[in-house]
Amino acid sequence: MRLFKKTNINFMGMRGKMYIMSSVIIFIGLISLFIKGINYGIDFRGGTELVLSFDSPPDYGQLRNLLGKAGFPDCEIKSFGNERSILIRTTQQGEGFTIGNKIKDALKSGLSNDTFQVLREDKIGPKIGNELRRDAGYAVIASLIVILAYVAIRYKFSYGMGAVLALYHDVLLTLGVLSILDGVFPFLNLEITQEIIAALLTLVGLSVNDTVVVFDRMRENSKIYRSMSLFEVMNKSLNDTLSRTIITSGTILIVLLVLLFAGGEVTRGFAFTLTIGIITGTYSSIYIASAIVLDNNLRKKVAS
Repeated sequence: MRLFKKTNINFMGMRGKMYIMSSVIIFIGLISLFIKGINYGIDFRGGTELVLSFDSPPDYGQLRNLLGKAGFPDCEIKSFGNERSILIRTTQQGEGFTIGNKIKDALKSGLSNDTFQVLREDKIGPKIGNELRRDAGYAVIASLIVILAYVAIRYKFSYGMGAVLALYHDVLLTLGVLSILDGVFPFLNLEITQEIIAALLTLVGLSVNDTVVVFDRMRENSKIYRSMSLFEVMNKSLNDTLSRTIITSGTILIVLLVLLFAGGEVTRGFAFTLTIGIITGTYSSIYIASAIVLDNNLRKKVAS
């Protein structure tokens, strides 16, 4: 299925402007990360998390007031799946499940006319949080190294470098956008959690898949159209795969938008992160990965 008829867009002719645009966005994102720091969630900072189910929809203002009086003014309260279930998070530390017990006792004493059930109670210590943070970083770095090796073996090393630099671009740009928007739209919950790390790793896989499809078409066209320059082959290959790219990314984007607006608060951060990632991943397959391969080959020709 082709979404468009044959196109003839000069993608590679615009690569210089796209380099500048990407650099500006990443630079602004890095400044935001430097100023704000990384807003880690409870998974990486440690703390207590409770999922409670009430007999009737709770009053969030009343819950915050009760927990504030109990010594938890900064705890996070949000819906969980349906209007009667809530998720409570706090980064305060205590021995065993003392923090969770204090939260439950405060709600029981203050909500005399409403009862609730504890669906889940988790406690993460600061040491475990640090280990999770370290392992998450290792997972992202390891995935990039393996992808570099795979693409370099399947194609050429310059192709592998182009693919991995595009992935670094995607991750940095996505993290930058999350940092810039963190706190601007509180309902998105953009703190870095295991779900956000999962979204970044999913982004890496989807983005490199897009890039490999483009590289495959480049390899085929370079054998068929031997009289064409690499610049022309790349433009033709990108135009050939344009329909496939938009259909694939578009269908994923539709699902993510449904999840973002109708999936509830728990999955909203994951859906938003992957939505930004799909857009940047599709863009980078064209204007970063392919453009880097082209510029690297042009530099080699000039040097020789």
